[in-house]
Amino acid sequence: MRPTCMPSVLVLAAFSSPAAPAGEEAKPVLKKLIEFGWDEPDPAFLRQHLAEVEASPFDGCVYHVSYVRADGSTGNFTWECWGKKAFADADLQPALDDLKATPFRRFTHNFLRFNTTPADIDWFDDFAAVLGNARLAARVAREGKSAGILFDIEQYNAPLFDYRKQRDAKSKPWAEYAAQARRRGREAMEAFQAGFPDLTVFLTFGYSLPWSQLGGGARPLAEASYGLLAPFLDGMVDAAKGKARLVDGHELSYGYTEAKAFRDAYRRMKEGLLPVVASPRDYARVASLSFGIWLDHDWRGRGWHTEDFAKNLRTPKATAAVLRAALETADEYVWLYSETPRWWSPEGKPQKLPPAYAEAVRAARKGLAPD
Repeated sequence: MRPTCMPSVLVLAAFSSPAAPAGEEAKPVLKKLIEFGWDEPDPAFLRQHLAEVEASPFDGCVYHVSYVRADGSTGNFTWECWGKKAFADADLQPALDDLKATPFRRFTHNFLRFNTTPADIDWFDDFAAVLGNARLAARVAREGKSAGILFDIEQYNAPLFDYRKQRDAKSKPWAEYAAQARRRGREAMEAFQAGFPDLTVFLTFGYSLPWSQLGGGARPLAEASYGLLAPFLDGMVDAAKGKARLVDGHELSYGYTEAKAFRDAYRRMKEGLLPVVASPRDYARVASLSFGIWLDHDWRGRGWHTEDFAKNLRTPKATAAVLRAALETADEYVWLYSETPRWWSPEGKPQKLPPAYAEAVRAARKGLAPD
């Protein structure tokens, strides 16, 4: 859907947090709230509107990187990085310059968005361009003072993870494609880490997506539209080293309305889906479990009502309760997604964002970090 508690319980250590050295107590993991939506900025916007974005109730946001094509038109690296085009350092240098020149204070958990688009190559094709782009993106994120990469694996342009729709599915069995996807996952994670050692790779979906499509293991991965995502993630887990983390953003929680739903989903991510994880031990070591909340959920069907809040999926009070439950349950990160309401704009102020909802988000994260 993305074309563009009490304070004391908010600092529970993640199950995937590194163990503290002998004789030292483990430091609590402070929860972070990330903004991601149709108001997604680029580095130039962040530089120009820093005061505005840092006045919002977030610890960072997802941003994209644009570049200038040879004909002078503007292209979007984020939407062109997973394909045959190899980007050069010079293409992203203006964006990096903006990031370096931005004196971030509160916004210290920003993520450069890296899509699996246009996906115009097969898993068995030459992946040099994709891996070079991954390495470049990670370097820009590191030098630009970001926390890591937002890896958006949604199949916007092509069924990248659906074995049944792969180019050579009739001649290559599932096992062969799965092995190749695992290899590519390992290479992609190695490329990210080459550009940014110890980075956080924030996935919109992790193993939770193919597991949900299997009905809890009732069907084989070969029959799921995101079946190849599981072995691809196996490769990423294989390659993750040092303090590198893989976040399962669990977009499946977009429409949750009860705290129990988050607790149940957490158990599934931590234990229930292990049958499709090649190395449960390594998964536990590198995984961080997260949740996504869609503020204006199903606005196409129910609309986004800025005065009669009862017509929205969640009132401000319900939004605060759900967001608090997500923060309490997640290991470290929660992300808030929106399309119609904008937290910032070129006009220098929010749009279609009732103050009551903004205050609800602030209330939910109160005690999370210094404001």
